[in-house]
Amino acid sequence: MEKKDILSRADIELLVNIFYDKVKQDAILGYLFNDVAKTNWQVHLPKMYDLWEVVLFAKGSFKGNPMLVHRQLHEKSALSETHFNHWLVIFKETVDELFEGENAENIKYSAANIAGNLMYKLLSL
Repeated sequence: MEKKDILSRADIELLVNIFYDKVKQDAILGYLFNDVAKTNWQVHLPKMYDLWEVVLFAKGSFKGNPMLVHRQLHEKSALSETHFNHWLVIFKETVDELFEGENAENIKYSAANIAGNLMYKLLSL
């Protein structure tokens, strides 16, 4: 099956949903979302759709403070470089499984920048 590029919010929703289905089951990350953060997925997923729509298409709106949320999580259960790197591996793998093209490459690049910035700011404190 030929893959297409990420072209719409529906594509972003597909990516985000499949990605977080993997994260919820992941041995390294799952406990952070399920047990530590006790993520409310009905709230979290639409925020992630909004975030990636703004990042990728510069449209829509994102309301949230990722740095504050990750700092609070870090205080409850120490985050490490391993966590951020593993998150990024799963994200990139999911993009590559579903999509190919300029936007697919752009979202992976943006994810690496976001993960790197959060990791640097949190772990440099």
